[in-house]
Amino acid sequence: MDIIRFIKNWTLPISMITGALAYFIYAAIPALDSTHHFMNEFVGYLQPVLIFCMLFLAFCKIAPRELRPHWWQFWLLLIQMGIFCALALLLWAFPDTPYRLILEGALLSIVCPTATACAVVTMRLGGNAAATTTYTMAVNLAVAVLAPLMLPLAHPQAGISFLPAFLTIIRKVFPLLFCPLIAAWFVRFCMPAFHRKCLALKDLAFYLWAIALAIAIAVTCKALMHNDEPAVQILGIAAVSLLFCIFQFAVGKMVGTHYGCRIEGGQALGQKNTVFIIWLGYTFLTPVTAVAGGFYSVWHNLINTYQLYKKRKQDEAVMK
Repeated sequence: MDIIRFIKNWTLPISMITGALAYFIYAAIPALDSTHHFMNEFVGYLQPVLIFCMLFLAFCKIAPRELRPHWWQFWLLLIQMGIFCALALLLWAFPDTPYRLILEGALLSIVCPTATACAVVTMRLGGNAAATTTYTMAVNLAVAVLAPLMLPLAHPQAGISFLPAFLTIIRKVFPLLFCPLIAAWFVRFCMPAFHRKCLALKDLAFYLWAIALAIAIAVTCKALMHNDEPAVQILGIAAVSLLFCIFQFAVGKMVGTHYGCRIEGGQALGQKNTVFIIWLGYTFLTPVTAVAGGFYSVWHNLINTYQLYKKRKQDEAVMK
């Protein structure tokens, strides 16, 4: 029982360590070299399925009437998109800066929409999952509109215009955010018996997220091991992603506290869809900057681990 309790209490760091070890062990076995292509494709299919199932279970707990805008969401959206536009214009004004990779890492860390798992973690921390889900939907739409406008300024590429970029981002966002929400509401209103069974699976969404996190960390390790950039550039991207992670959690909590939504504000701005960061970096910016997503994943999950630890201690103190 002590082992089971330990695993439940420290799911996130265990997941991160497992993902890293799994990659290095897998890569170190020569007999498995022929399976690399298959595993890449398998992971590409498995991650969206896990995220869809996780979100579906989380959204089953959210009624449509609970999704309503709040002022703290407006201010966080303004801060996030404002800093993104400022960084993009800075890169446009100074295209030959020696700090381009670091600035692109910062840009990715700020523009990335809220993590799809945000609602799951918010519920575990005792916050309002519906409020963070509303922000997640709003910021994804904002990124879908602003990213195709600003990224070509930050990193000009031939053949990339607004409409194709907009449609590319929408295709990436819509299936993994809105489809689980629609499916959950369909089950709520048309299949109430099945909906009750989904509600009974209290912690399944969290553990699905832990599996998805292990896979994301393994993918990050692969990206780090297969890049040829100088170590100082990689360390610079790691440092800027850490600074922006701390900054966004702090600002989100500060703004959220003003409106009585400290947990929701911190998670909405601080917790990022790091898979989206990696994809955005590879697709629109210098590919190596995609590692910012991997580093950010480590930072925000360490912060979440500490937050869950504090929440567990508070609950234990109340029980006593």
